[in-house]
Amino acid sequence: MEFIDYYKILGVDKKSSESDIKKAYRKLARKYHPDLSPNDKEAERKFKEINEANEVLSNVENRKKYDKYGKDWKHAEEFEKAQQQRQHSQQSYQQQGSGGFSEHDYSDFFESMFGDHGSRGHNVQFKGQDYNAELQLDLNDVYTTHKRTLTVNGKNIRLTIPAGVKNGQVIKIKGHGGQGINNGPKGDLLIRFSIANNSKFKLDNDDLYTTVDLDLYLATLGGDLIVDTFDGKVKLKVQPETQNGTKVKLKGKGFPVYKKEGAFGNLYITYNVVIPTNLTDKEKELFNELAKLRSV
Repeated sequence: MEFIDYYKILGVDKKSSESDIKKAYRKLARKYHPDLSPNDKEAERKFKEINEANEVLSNVENRKKYDKYGKDWKHAEEFEKAQQQRQHSQQSYQQQGSGGFSEHDYSDFFESMFGDHGSRGHNVQFKGQDYNAELQLDLNDVYTTHKRTLTVNGKNIRLTIPAGVKNGQVIKIKGHGGQGINNGPKGDLLIRFSIANNSKFKLDNDDLYTTVDLDLYLATLGGDLIVDTFDGKVKLKVQPETQNGTKVKLKGKGFPVYKKEGAFGNLYITYNVVIPTNLTDKEKELFNELAKLRSV
């Protein structure tokens, strides 16, 4: 198998941090995404290479194996086990100064163990590499369960996105990763959700929080108030003499609970009593009369 320089593909070097690799991947993935160039075979090939490089370099353990074993990094564990067995069997020779495997033995070992011309071990099956992808959505997108088609390595995957999925959550699509070795099972596709909240509501678990302005007169005398929830407007009954900072709970008006059909969190509203400005002379006069009444 030809060596592929994953660092070069992402435009980074071996000293790059995880953050640098993530930034480089996102930038290139946006540039070469098949949805932007549906008929561009070169962009499709480049996008596949970028994803493959990110699979390896964004995973700490995989990156260590790749840095040490190069193109044969997937079989690092098998090599190390074989190395231990050989060292054990040659213990007497080692005591006389003879060593076990050296780094120069890597390629020969992998060729004999896993190569097409190997005389032993070529029937051992290994699961294919898992692919990692990031799906960017808005909070509105995950308020209801919906379907979306993703293009991964040139293949369209129809995905059902459950309502209430959380930012940073990862779901696994079985069998949509890399090809297995020696007819082993395919790897899986791991999709991480990156969910932006551009709404006026703060989300905490499944509960939503917001602040609503309340004019002084309604706060004092009470009455009806129309407020926004995440999925529409509702009418609230404001109690007379409502104080600034008062909190009310709207049960079941929060965010959907992940994979619990019909279950929702709560919506918590904090009232912000607004003092009127630009008063007319008449209004000032009436407030003065009210102040005198309150002082009696």
